[in-house]
Amino acid sequence: MKIVVGLGNPGEQYARTRHNVGWMVVDRVADRAGWSGRGRTRDASAVVGGRFRGLDVTLVKPLTYMNVSGVAVRKVLARERAPLADLLVVTDDFSLPFGKMRFRESGSAGGHNGLASIIEEMGTEKFHRLRIGIGDPSRGAVDHVLGRFEPSERERLDELLDAAADAVEMWAREGVSKAANRFNPFTLRPADEARVAPPGEIDGPPGADGIRRTRTGWRRVLPPKRGDDL
Repeated sequence: MKIVVGLGNPGEQYARTRHNVGWMVVDRVADRAGWSGRGRTRDASAVVGGRFRGLDVTLVKPLTYMNVSGVAVRKVLARERAPLADLLVVTDDFSLPFGKMRFRESGSAGGHNGLASIIEEMGTEKFHRLRIGIGDPSRGAVDHVLGRFEPSERERLDELLDAAADAVEMWAREGVSKAANRFNPFTLRPADEARVAPPGEIDGPPGADGIRRTRTGWRRVLPPKRGDDL
């Protein structure tokens, strides 16, 4: 069983903020698996899981607020009797440019309160994490992470979430090293190029059927989700 934890904050006011991009990635995986709306609240988290493309996966969104995420992670791992090697934490990272991704096998919290809470609760830094770049704050860090994406970011957010969901699936299937080799070099197309791509071309807008072509495949554009729709 692979456990994928997306970090974020509960509540509508946080639903589409940069700090909740971990939740957005988990929601995207749930959408692909057909699990949206089937989540249950347990172990201080919204949890859903099952068999997905030959993988046994549990998706977790802690409901404890970011600063005490470790409590939820500990409870979920205890219930599932899962080793740390089967845990992936997906989180935002303002030290990375918007749209970049970084897999890490271990490491410090890097100033991220959610990761710090998990490290403190588990007593180790040795767990896999996928950091999603949200860009360097031009204002205070708190205002930046709790703010919403800029228009030029929102128009490419679907592509980023699709790529991150692909990255999560590859991690679950092939391990962190192969996933890092594939996705750590990933870069979003610049915003101005993304705007001019016509329907049917990579990263262009969706066609009349609502399907858009990305560099990782054909994807149906999904409506914006609430922050607690797992």
